[in-house]
Amino acid sequence: MQPVGLQKYSATPRFPDGRESTFGLAGDEIYVDVHILKWKPVASLVGLHTTYELDRIAGRYHSLKDEQASPRTVHALGTHKPIDLSNLRRRYTFLAPRLDAEYGSASFVPGTEPAELDVRFSTTGVLIRERKPRKPSDLSVENP
Repeated sequence: MQPVGLQKYSATPRFPDGRESTFGLAGDEIYVDVHILKWKPVASLVGLHTTYELDRIAGRYHSLKDEQASPRTVHALGTHKPIDLSNLRRRYTFLAPRLDAEYGSASFVPGTEPAELDVRFSTTGVLIRERKPRKPSDLSVENP
């Protein structure tokens, strides 16, 4: 994340598969939301486990007045999936009793300083934390 002006910054998510995209965002904070499907334990017997799908990245303003009157910026983070469990769940009602919860989770952090952030998923939802730089003492060195 890099500020580029007053209430403007760019964010470049880097995904585990190696792709990255740069988005222009407006606001005071960077906002990421995720779609979560939590299956009942019996569903795990057929291979269904809790899924976390990145949905959007957006700018967020501190002030409600700014949020209502200033430019909104929102971009999709999701990718095409061969099997979209969320879509299947909506289409096939027989899956509903096997679902424990279907919900969204979002997190936001200030966008005023340059930062490298990690987006993580937990049992409570999505978390955004500043990436800690690795110290030389954290690196392993092999002896020849």
